[in-house]
Amino acid sequence: MNDLIRQFRDFFVSLQLTVVLLILSLILVFAATLDQVNLGIWAVQEKYFRSFFVMWRAPGSAVVLPIFPGGYFIGGFLLVNLLAAHLYRFKLTWRKAGIQLAHAGLILLLIGELLSGLMQKDSSMRIENGETKKYSESFRENELVILDKTHRDYDEVVAVPEAVLADKGSIQHPKLPFQIRVKEYYPNASLTMRDPALGAAAAANSGIGARVTMLPAPLTYKQDERNLPGALIEITGPQGPLGTWIVSPQIGMPQTFSFDGRTWEIALRFTRYYKPYTLTLLKFSHDKYPGTEIPKNFSSRVRVKSDDGKDDREVLIFMNNPLRYGGLTFYQAGFESNDRVTILQVVRNPSWQLPYVACIMMGLGLVIQFSLTLAGFIRKRSAAHAA
Repeated sequence: MNDLIRQFRDFFVSLQLTVVLLILSLILVFAATLDQVNLGIWAVQEKYFRSFFVMWRAPGSAVVLPIFPGGYFIGGFLLVNLLAAHLYRFKLTWRKAGIQLAHAGLILLLIGELLSGLMQKDSSMRIENGETKKYSESFRENELVILDKTHRDYDEVVAVPEAVLADKGSIQHPKLPFQIRVKEYYPNASLTMRDPALGAAAAANSGIGARVTMLPAPLTYKQDERNLPGALIEITGPQGPLGTWIVSPQIGMPQTFSFDGRTWEIALRFTRYYKPYTLTLLKFSHDKYPGTEIPKNFSSRVRVKSDDGKDDREVLIFMNNPLRYGGLTFYQAGFESNDRVTILQVVRNPSWQLPYVACIMMGLGLVIQFSLTLAGFIRKRSAAHAA
C-alpha cells in the first residue's frame, strides 16, 4: 500500500510529467491556431482551451469522440504538478525564495485563467446619442421572450434560454396562461419574403411569419459575424392553438397577440443583462489626424446614474481608459451610424486582477533569484581573491 501511494506521489511530482504537459500545451496551441481560420477566436477558445477534451465528430454521424486533452485538463494537471512538487520536493529556504515566488505566481496565473473561463461574461451595449440604457446584450447567446404589454408603466417579461428552444419541446411557465411548443429551431437561419406563386403553404399563420420563409443557414465562426437563430413557435391555450409564429433576431417589428384579456408580444432577441443603473450617451467623439481619415481617438462621454440615486456622474470612456463600475468594465469597442452610435464592450470578470498579480510575483521572483545568485557569485569571487 505504501509503495502504491509512493508511486502515485512520484507521478504527480515528476519533472517528466511537467515536460509532457508543456509539450501537450504547445501542440494544443498550434492546433488551435490553425483551426482559428475555420472556427474563429470564440469557438476556438471553447473547443480547445475551455474544455477538458478536444472533441471530434465523425463525418455524417452524431458520434462525438475525445481526441486530445483540452486546456482545462492540461492546466489542471499542471497545477496539481506544481503544487505537489512544492509540497514534496522543494523546501522553503532563502536561497530558493525567488524560485518559490515565481512558481507561486505561475500557480496563481493558472488559477486566474480557470476562474476567468468559468466566471467571465462578455456582452455589448449599443447606445445612440442622447439614449439611456440599463442593459447590455450578449454577443452569442439568445433568448425567447414573452412580454405582457398590458401594464402601462412596465412589461412583465418571461425569458426562455436558446438552449431550451434547441430541445424542440413544450414550455409551460407558471406566469403564462398558455403553452409554448417549439415546432422547429435553427441555430442559424435566413429569412426571405415568401413567394405565394410557388403555392407552398406558409409555415406560420401569425405575425410576419405568414409573409416570410425561414431557411437553415450554415453556422458561421468568423469573429466579425454572428449566428442569427430562428424558430417556429406555436402557442396553445386551454381551448386550442392560438397561432404559429416565426421568431428571429432579424425581425425588427413587434409581433403581438391578445389572449385572456391581455396583450402579449413574442420575440427572439439577444440575451439581455439588466443593471441596477443606467448609462446615457452624452457625446461620442471620433477624432482623426488633421487632413486625413486615419482614426486618432474614439471616446464616449456617458452619464452613470444608479437606481437608488446615490451615484450620478459623468465619465469619459476612451481607448485604454475603460469605466469600471458595479463589478463590470466598459470598454470603447466601436461606433455606428456616422458617429451617432457608440458600442461599448461590457466585461464581467471578478478575477481580472489575478493575472496582473501573478505576473508581478513571477517577475519579482526572477529578480530576487537572480539577485541572490549574483550576490553568491560576488561573495565567492571576493573570497577567492582574498585567499
